[in-house]
Amino acid sequence: MSAPPLVVDLDGTLTRSDTLVESLASLLRSAPGLAWRLPLWLLRGRAAFKAQVAAQARLNAASIPLRDDVLHYLREQKAAGRQLVLATAAHRSIAVAIAARVGVFDQVLATDGAVNLKGEHKLAAIRDRVGPDFVYAGDSAADRPIWRAAKAAILVGASPGTARQVRRSTTVEQEFPRSAAGVGVWLRALRAHHWLKNCLLVVPLLTTFLYDQADKLLAVALAFVAFSLVTSGTYLLNDIWDLEADRAHPRKRHRAIASGHIRITCAAAVAVVLLAVGLTTAWLVSTSFAAILLGYIAVTTGYSWWLKEQVLIDVIVLSLLYTVRIVAGSVAIGVATSFWLLAFSVFLFLSLALIKRCSELVMLAQDGHAAVAGRGYRIGDLTVLWPLGTGSALAAVVVFGLFISTPQTQGTYATPDLLWLTAMALIYWLSLLWIKAQRGEIHDDPVVFAIRDRGSRLALMVMVMTTLLAHSVEIDIGPALRP
Repeated sequence: MSAPPLVVDLDGTLTRSDTLVESLASLLRSAPGLAWRLPLWLLRGRAAFKAQVAAQARLNAASIPLRDDVLHYLREQKAAGRQLVLATAAHRSIAVAIAARVGVFDQVLATDGAVNLKGEHKLAAIRDRVGPDFVYAGDSAADRPIWRAAKAAILVGASPGTARQVRRSTTVEQEFPRSAAGVGVWLRALRAHHWLKNCLLVVPLLTTFLYDQADKLLAVALAFVAFSLVTSGTYLLNDIWDLEADRAHPRKRHRAIASGHIRITCAAAVAVVLLAVGLTTAWLVSTSFAAILLGYIAVTTGYSWWLKEQVLIDVIVLSLLYTVRIVAGSVAIGVATSFWLLAFSVFLFLSLALIKRCSELVMLAQDGHAAVAGRGYRIGDLTVLWPLGTGSALAAVVVFGLFISTPQTQGTYATPDLLWLTAMALIYWLSLLWIKAQRGEIHDDPVVFAIRDRGSRLALMVMVMTTLLAHSVEIDIGPALRP
């Protein structure tokens, strides 16, 4: 006797994400001017709302992440001769596109017209098109009426409470466990390792040698927490905005939101909380610091929406986002930002931003790609970006050399000539980064890479130690050894 037809839900069962939320995100990316119409469409009913969103969003069904375990099971059932039916509350255009991509379904039942195919409405459609004997695969508490009417149930990531209720009334044919995002997944999504970049907030404290004052240390600590929370919130929002480009990228497609391991709605909610807590913490530091952090959010939002697609403007903005951390650190401890530090930072971080872009292009070239998805760069642009980036690095070294020779430095440091050792270590470090970028060995943000790379850590340690030594210890190096 053949097995009864298997009716399969779409959102959260076959797919890892909700196609309506995906459609809304796609709509807001491609046509943000239509956002004000969403409440008006919803007033016409959920079915009409889904139809309008589906028509305007033009969701790329080929990029929607699927549950591989469920898909493998469906293919086994299809090979065994079982009839498979896709039944979903998603709009028919989306359901048909995903069914065509999967290639195992005999029928598609979906929202089309005035009826939102959910709950009892979906059950009525199944009985009408499939008959009374069927097995249902779903994930949501809204599917309980369908499971009660089914011959058997397949539970896909159902909550413990829903699973218990289904087992009381229906035989469970198969169960696929819930794939909840763990701590590691969330830490990667929050880019916790990128919090290292916020150590730049400490630079003004070190360059002014005020690290022995408890109030300054507390201010910097709060500033670090505020920046870390806000940057993680903006990373989540950026990943939501960048879904299509990330899914087309050979490495970024594995990110938690792009792969569907963290749902868009959950990521958006966490982002809002992080931004709120981060701004509150910033206000505890000072209103001026909170204003800088608000400006940082505005710039990163503009970067995510448009600026990152503009050739060269994107790296300039990235360099400014690094530099603003140093300015914010100065504001947090209440000291003026040195002109020399600002000039040095702009050139240094422009070079690091160009390393990031060149590294990405090198890796894409190694994988046989011609351009960066969602960016304005092509592989051939490397011939311009290499000299621009190395030139910026040398400009930073020149600025540092001029700083050593200023009367202010000569009067502040006990042995200012030792700073030339810092300059030599800086030259080594920047050259090392560019060599590793050319080899395709930098797979992350250059600042984060520098903390992890042994040679970079050694160079940074030498720079810090020689700077502290030059400030604190008077050494007679002799006129013959002076530059």
